[in-house]
Amino acid sequence: MQTINEVQNEIIENFSLFEEDMESRLFYLMDLGKKLPAMDDSHKTEDYIVKGCQSKVWLFPMFEKGKIYFEADSNTEITKGLVYLLVNLWNDRTADEILTTDLFFIDKIGMSKMIGSQRSNGFASMIKQMKMYAVVFKEKSI
Repeated sequence: MQTINEVQNEIIENFSLFEEDMESRLFYLMDLGKKLPAMDDSHKTEDYIVKGCQSKVWLFPMFEKGKIYFEADSNTEITKGLVYLLVNLWNDRTADEILTTDLFFIDKIGMSKMIGSQRSNGFASMIKQMKMYAVVFKEKSI
């Protein structure tokens, strides 16, 4: 399994293929969202909606054998791609790995240029929610 930094470097490398073509980067991001496994409809409840997102984003955590796993979905293609990036990065990781990650890929791929400020705020909310789940899991493990 790749390290978190290896996954981030792969994300950077993949986005760099599109150089400064923002439209192609957005289409690539939407294609990534199609890789999310289908989310169980029973997890698409208010309890698992990420607050602060313009679109609807559901994030369902599972804790198993010291690792955290996420199911996620969104009602928009771009947002689905954004949550895919995080799920791909943090699935099958420990709480400490999630909590100590330096998310350097965000700046390196020019995320702020690619998505507007509202989506950037929503992306930050997704990160915050996933880290909150990690904090809860870590506290339960102590």
